[in-house]
Amino acid sequence: MTYDYDLFIIGAGSGGVRASRISSGMGAKVAIAEEHRVGGTCVIRGCVPKKLFVYASHFAEDFEDAKNYGWTVEKPQHDWKTLIRNKDTEIDRLNSIYYTILSNNNVELYESRAELIDNHTVKVGDKIVTAEYILIATGGTPTMPDVPGIEHAISSNEAFYLEEMPKRVVVVGGGYIAVEFAGIFNGLGAEVIQLYRGEQILRGFDHHVQAMVAQEITKKGVDLRTHSNPAKIEKTATGLRITLEDGSTLEADAIMYATGRRPNTEGMGLESAGVEMKPNGAVKVDAYSKTSIDNIYSVGDVTDRIALTPVAIHEGMAFAETVFGNKPRAFEHSDVPSAVFSQPPVGSVGLTEAEAREKHGDVDIYKSEFRPMKQTLTQGSERAMVKLIVEPKSDRVLGVHIVGADAGEIIQGIGIAVKCGATKEQFDATVGVHPTLAEEIVTMREKYTGD
Repeated sequence: MTYDYDLFIIGAGSGGVRASRISSGMGAKVAIAEEHRVGGTCVIRGCVPKKLFVYASHFAEDFEDAKNYGWTVEKPQHDWKTLIRNKDTEIDRLNSIYYTILSNNNVELYESRAELIDNHTVKVGDKIVTAEYILIATGGTPTMPDVPGIEHAISSNEAFYLEEMPKRVVVVGGGYIAVEFAGIFNGLGAEVIQLYRGEQILRGFDHHVQAMVAQEITKKGVDLRTHSNPAKIEKTATGLRITLEDGSTLEADAIMYATGRRPNTEGMGLESAGVEMKPNGAVKVDAYSKTSIDNIYSVGDVTDRIALTPVAIHEGMAFAETVFGNKPRAFEHSDVPSAVFSQPPVGSVGLTEAEAREKHGDVDIYKSEFRPMKQTLTQGSERAMVKLIVEPKSDRVLGVHIVGADAGEIIQGIGIAVKCGATKEQFDATVGVHPTLAEEIVTMREKYTGD
């Protein structure tokens, strides 16, 4: 049978665009559909604008620290509209680059919603097209709970486009997005209360990372309240009134929910095409990103594997090589480094201590907590932490966790070592770069015996 395209991709985010470019370069005729802006969550309403906001919010602390290094700093003032305007300009620039990438690689773009009619047929806008292969790369979207008055709340999507900077903010959630935005609003001068219904923030991270971040963000001014959750939200003449499940109330100018994301698969016709789904709406795939239908594949957050942009990109490349490059390749999802741009930031790769003990039994722990050198001339009390988890028989480093300035930058290099199976002996044989936070990774010799 002759098809309109060799490959039709639904979703022009990082994974979809990379798959389109690589597949086209291998000779495939490719089209891609996007109902929002090209670039996906990361570029438009995720990683990129979030990191810009983190930069903006951290200047308040930098200005204060500068005084202790001899700088005369006038009382700084922040203009929210300038930040939003400049952020929008940068997102527009990146958006245009994605258009260029698609055009230069002969990928036809449909700026419309796409839905499957069957496993080879797609309705895109008012057109019907066919493809030999279909790739689902529609990402995820924030979830909002069924709470009375939830229409008065925002998600991270809307936080990037607020017309005014709220002075009192309640952030609901304990994951990395909630922690990052609590730090952003706090750094920009808002009174921030962070509510989390669980016992400790950053669920899934190493327990020492959780405790350190909770300690540090609290010291910086975030009012962190665990075992707390809104029961009702009401609009008032002066803002919002949030009634908690224990009956107490809070007043705020904005309430932002960061309580999870769901795969963006609703109303796409996947079930009618026979694609098997997970209970949470994610697309079920095998190691090669193939769905239950042989010619339909899926990559990125929509598969609910690891929701990170670089992972989606690697999955997209592996898909292209497998289907059009005649080099079947399954992307390995272990030892993926990641960062949380909290304040201070987190860098992690490999297993947490709990995961390592469950998988390997006894493990050796090396942990160092200290005051960073920059803080020695300031009034700040921020502390940093480095932790290594080692399998004693093989001496292999199973996990590395860092809390402190530039943790995200540091963990990239450490990720290579962990991925290559480096041992603690090899870490110890590496000369540290002095004076840096990173040198602590290769100078720890005493095993940690605490909790």
